[in-house]
Amino acid sequence: MPARETAAEARARVEASRDQVRAERQARFAEAFGDEVPGRWIVVASWCSTVVLAVATLLAATWPERFVVGCFVVSIAWFVLGCVVFVVALFIAAGRSREVEIGVGGLFLLLGSAPSSRQRPLLWSLAAQVVVAVAGAAARPFTPLAFATLAPILGLALCGLWGARHGVFPPRREGVGT
Repeated sequence: MPARETAAEARARVEASRDQVRAERQARFAEAFGDEVPGRWIVVASWCSTVVLAVATLLAATWPERFVVGCFVVSIAWFVLGCVVFVVALFIAAGRSREVEIGVGGLFLLLGSAPSSRQRPLLWSLAAQVVVAVAGAAARPFTPLAFATLAPILGLALCGLWGARHGVFPPRREGVGT
């Protein structure tokens, strides 16, 4: 009867497998991008939109009689712009899907499709937008400040745009989805 694997051996095997997958992913990114990872402007746009939302929400929460309309306008503008960017990202991804297999997690959350130098800032920006929007809506419930919760669609759409334009996905397998 073969000996059962110990917990330490199982952990070592899993860690070795994880390290191998990580090394393969880094090699794919190095091959695809070299030293310069594209799409920095998308990260900058995401953080700029986060700062504008945070300032508008903070002002509206502090002085609602003066700034709630401005926060409402910013929130709706970010939502509409996010919807447009979302559709653009889906069209770009649809075009690329003829050659590569694109998953939703890889497209919008950049899971396995983006180096951490792009994935982390984009996801942190999205998280910051969600926190700001929810905090603003909680600070002044039942006011137009609640519309701030629509704004993070822009952060998610910008993640999707980066994934659609620059994400590294595996090639399409023959006979799958045809």
